[in-house]
Amino acid sequence: MSPAEKADRLIPDQLKAELPSALIGGEIIVVEETVSTNDAILQVASPQRAALSSPPSLVNEGLVLFAEHQTAGRGQRGNRWESTARKGLWFSILLRPHIQLRDSGRLTIWVIETISDVVRTEFGLEPMIKLPNDVQLCGRKVAGVLVEMRAQENAPHLAVVGIGINVNQSRDDFPMELQDRAISLAMELGRQVDRQKFAVAILRTLDLTYREKFSSGVAAVKSSPVATTTRDKRMAKFRKA
Repeated sequence: MSPAEKADRLIPDQLKAELPSALIGGEIIVVEETVSTNDAILQVASPQRAALSSPPSLVNEGLVLFAEHQTAGRGQRGNRWESTARKGLWFSILLRPHIQLRDSGRLTIWVIETISDVVRTEFGLEPMIKLPNDVQLCGRKVAGVLVEMRAQENAPHLAVVGIGINVNQSRDDFPMELQDRAISLAMELGRQVDRQKFAVAILRTLDLTYREKFSSGVAAVKSSPVATTTRDKRMAKFRKA
């Protein structure tokens, strides 16, 4: 790994330090590579091989898992998400929103609106939302969201919110077939973006708006975390120094 690549790595402890008392981002893991962050975060959260029916106590709401590279990231309708190593933000969040399964689309709208707002605030750009799950700049895709939600017995339903944001790619980083349909923040700004700083801005705003729209009993969740030996081992497996 080159000095430039090391300097641009996401550092979980530094991210967490910028998010005191946060629900989303209260626990952050960064892995170098995974197949899909949506799948990987369930492996961390559940000892039953990512079983979505695992007991509620084994799933930490607000857990965030970033991957520097996804080998098979997926988007809406099974589409493949191209995730060039260390050029974007590829991450998933575990949530227990107080909504019905049929209302899962509200989570997608919440995330794409939040991404759009942060891009507008941080960079002065004017992103556009393309339903059902994309954010665009200049008519080209800059971010996408995939929400996977499953029913849970005697507990709020479990939602895995997968997010991909093109940050520092050049045109040549995209496959030929996507070069006229995809864009990064750096391409539009004409400069590189500090991914760590941008990630903090995204997580901070997601945390604030999630509490307002979907969460209840946040104080209880934060004051009484549940840890198990099995979960701790799995966290250690995925956490990178």
